[in-house]
Amino acid sequence: MMTTTIPPRRKVGTGTAIGYGITDIFGGGSMALIGTWLLFFYTTFCGLSMLEASSIFAIARIIDAILSPIMGYITDKFGSTRLGKRFGRRRFFLLISAPLMFIYALVWVSDMSYWYYLGTYLAVELLVAMVLVPWETLAAEMTNDFGERTRMAAIRLTFSQVGTFLTASVPGVMIQYFGQDSALTFTYTGILFSCLFFIVVLITWSCTWESKDMNPEEFERLNAGPSIGLISHLKNMFIELATTFKIKIFRQHLIIYISSFTALDIFIAVFVYFVVYGLSLDAANASAYLSIATSVSIPATLLFMFMLDKLNIRPALAMRISYLCIFAVLGYLILMYIGHSAVSSWWLTTLIFVLLGFGRAGLYFIPWNIYSFIPDVDEMVTCQRREGVFAGVMTLMRKSTVAVAIMIVGAVLEHSHFVKGQLIQPESALNAITGLLVFGSGGLLLISLYMTFKFKLTRETHRVLVKEIDRLKAGGNKADCTPETKVVVKALTGYDYEQVWQQDNNARP
Repeated sequence: MMTTTIPPRRKVGTGTAIGYGITDIFGGGSMALIGTWLLFFYTTFCGLSMLEASSIFAIARIIDAILSPIMGYITDKFGSTRLGKRFGRRRFFLLISAPLMFIYALVWVSDMSYWYYLGTYLAVELLVAMVLVPWETLAAEMTNDFGERTRMAAIRLTFSQVGTFLTASVPGVMIQYFGQDSALTFTYTGILFSCLFFIVVLITWSCTWESKDMNPEEFERLNAGPSIGLISHLKNMFIELATTFKIKIFRQHLIIYISSFTALDIFIAVFVYFVVYGLSLDAANASAYLSIATSVSIPATLLFMFMLDKLNIRPALAMRISYLCIFAVLGYLILMYIGHSAVSSWWLTTLIFVLLGFGRAGLYFIPWNIYSFIPDVDEMVTCQRREGVFAGVMTLMRKSTVAVAIMIVGAVLEHSHFVKGQLIQPESALNAITGLLVFGSGGLLLISLYMTFKFKLTRETHRVLVKEIDRLKAGGNKADCTPETKVVVKALTGYDYEQVWQQDNNARP
């Protein structure tokens, strides 16, 4: 039996975690700026009609849904190439993407053609996939320690919130200098953020490492094999994407992840309508409430890190705490609607939206923290490290459900006879808005809540799994596995112990 030397572990300190996580300023900030301002920029300064501008987003969404899993597969296999062996299968893409960040500034140039704007936006979508998909895999490659990965995920999502904050505040400063009627406001904003994104991606490249740096022998084993043609690569890619769903804990994780994130998507999409038309308040109130939640999310993310890392609270339990906060917010809003009353208690409303920010932080942080442990479970089944494929599938599922959620909200409002621009809406529209909050957001959260009671990935079960993988890599006999370990392997993978770690098959589940 082949054995693998287990190298000394390289510690991920706070400085390294910051260097890793800072790239989420790009991850959170680039799309937040586009989502907030680009449609307005296209239709106001670029001479595009609403249909033309919307078509750019629609085309990009279709292409991007394909790009993410392809990028994940490429980075998993890139280690067998000459460039991959020299620069790494993940960090190579960070290195070449850093100078390409200035493509982002080209999006914000006015008075160009439709094809220019379509091309530059598609280039940005490709750039985002080139950075985020390999970058998201690095936490799993750099360490298998539960606490270190938890810290990395928390710091990463904190920087994502910082990026979102910057995209909300910097354009306002630019407007003060150049005016809201000048395209230069957005051009200079794009240049400024391009420079920032260039810096943060280079910092991450310089502060991180991957498996080839820690264990060259294992890296060579994982990337060994004969060269194959394009058709075979495409066939293998689709097979590998499909086999991710055979890992039990990943299926459960996807249900938790997609249900909770889509619940928040629906909540955010409907919330302004609910405040303006259901509660008869102005849009400024909705903005103020969401600002409270956003400001709370940054420290709340660090608090959830403390709960998981230092207090050893199980991820499933931490998710339930988040759900309780969101349910409290939904309940309060429905009581306000039923009573047809304006906000009667400023401090109570503030407290409710503090709870929203706290719950939102947990729903965003915990699933991405859990993700970094999924490739370890997969390795027990396949004897491979497929972080890229899992990152690609998660990104694909997430972006698809965002589009579906927005379509559902639009279709329901249209069907309920919602009248755009009319202050007084028909009863059917008000009931639809309320129903989306209760049965849309609330229903999806209940699905996610149910799945947390079946979710068995904890610090303890992960430690048992990694210990067994290390034992088998060192040449251990499968017959010597303890009954307790077999139970853990079954609970996480969905396979009996006898079915996993089939090295002779270079296993696919």
